[in-house]
This record gives sequence, structure tokens and C-alpha cells, in this order.
Amino acid sequence: MTIELDTQIISDHINEFFDDDVFDIPEGNVVYIKPGSLREVCSFLKDDPFMDMQMLRYVDAVDFIDRFELRYALLSLNKNHSMTFKVRLWGREDLSAESVVNIWAGANLQEREIYDLMGISFAGHPNMKRVFLWEGFPGHPLRKDFP
Repeated sequence: MTIELDTQIISDHINEFFDDDVFDIPEGNVVYIKPGSLREVCSFLKDDPFMDMQMLRYVDAVDFIDRFELRYALLSLNKNHSMTFKVRLWGREDLSAESVVNIWAGANLQEREIYDLMGISFAGHPNMKRVFLWEGFPGHPLRKDFP
């Protein structure tokens, strides 16, 4: 059975290599990474021998009206542990996060799906266009404010 790493272990280990400015406001038992540190932290989580997060299980997005949250679930097959962390994006317009396609190729379709259905673009994505709906479709149908 895969072991879910405790958030304190995750944040303590990341803090050994980064200053505190990679973390966003803590809330409960969740690790929040600042959007500007996303690619750097993900690269670290994949390459670090202790974390060894070679697989992106999924990335998804949730609309909370005042903000969006991206949730990343990672897995280390070699270490048999997993982790999740979140990234908060405030507001409703011109939302963007860094793409992690160059770290995990499996993010390609998932980032495009989030762009298509939620309207969050991913900077540095090699093919940031709609995947389900046609170009020119008005809006993003999984947003809570979609008519």
C-alpha cells in the first residue's frame, strides 16, 4: 500500500532547500505552493532522492468563486509514497500557472483540459489550446459563473 507523506514532512523537507517564500498561506493539513515557485518546486520533488516523485498522478482545478485551486498529486514508485499539494490562483480573469509538462509529460492533456474547461492557462505549455471544445467556444463550462 502506498504511504501518503505527512504535510509536515513535505514542508520541512522543501524548507531544507528553499526559503519560506515558496509556501502560500497554510490552511489545515495542506501544503500550498506559491504560483511563482511551482515549476522550481516540482522539479525539486521529482529529482530529489528522498522525494523521488517520478509520476504525476493528476492535476485538477476547483473553482471557489473568489479563487481557483490547482491540486497536484504525485507518486514515487521507487519509495512507495505519494503526496499532494495545492496552488491558489486569486481572481477570475487572466489566470495562469507555470506548466509542468517539461517535468512530467503526463501533465500535457491535463493542463489543456483545465485550460479548456476552467480557463486557467499554463505558461510554457507547448500546445496550450482547447482539447474538448472548439476554438472560439464562449467561456469555460466548469466555472461556477458559466451561464
